[in-house]
Amino acid sequence: MALNARLDHRNPLVFDTHELGRRPGALQRLTRAVDAPKDLGIQGVIGVPEGAPVELELRLESVMEGVLVTGTARAVAEGECVRCLEPLQLELEADFQEMFSYPDADDRGRPKAEPADDAEEDEDRLFIEDGLFDLEPVLRDAVVLALPMQPVCQEDCEGLCSECGVRLSDEPGHHHDAVDIRWAALQGLAGSLEDGEKDEISGAESGVDEKQEK
Repeated sequence: MALNARLDHRNPLVFDTHELGRRPGALQRLTRAVDAPKDLGIQGVIGVPEGAPVELELRLESVMEGVLVTGTARAVAEGECVRCLEPLQLELEADFQEMFSYPDADDRGRPKAEPADDAEEDEDRLFIEDGLFDLEPVLRDAVVLALPMQPVCQEDCEGLCSECGVRLSDEPGHHHDAVDIRWAALQGLAGSLEDGEKDEISGAESGVDEKQEK
């Protein structure tokens, strides 16, 4: 990964390690409330709304090769139930741990004699730049891992009726009488025959009445 060029210390997800220093074993604990960045979560499924409060608890530990950041993020995620499509809210708690490396030190914390030849080694690493590190990519990964891929409003949600779309949890015992389509035509034919017989009977009765009147 490229170095974090020109990090803005005013960004609430950018943290300063100058106070911590580079002495191995030094510790610093931080708490911070930040506004959720855009698209924090599983897009189109569930996530923390942009601007919603996110509570951060961090532990910064100085080690030979950089700063080890351990923390927890707490927020309220919003989405919809995959079974009944009702809106839902979920209290989120995401734990994470990430190493932010000093760009001028190798894996054993020693100053690098010259830039590394293998760029692939740095591809997945996060770095401290001018004493600052950006927590946002770590926060995003942690939140996605902590959220359910298929959120439900309640574990026993029965979903929607496939016939009429009513929410089954709201109407216990809801059902529709099943009709076998193979008998539907015969039932229609039977109904037609019954109507015809009724007409014949009515006609016959009318003829009898006319004769009696004569």
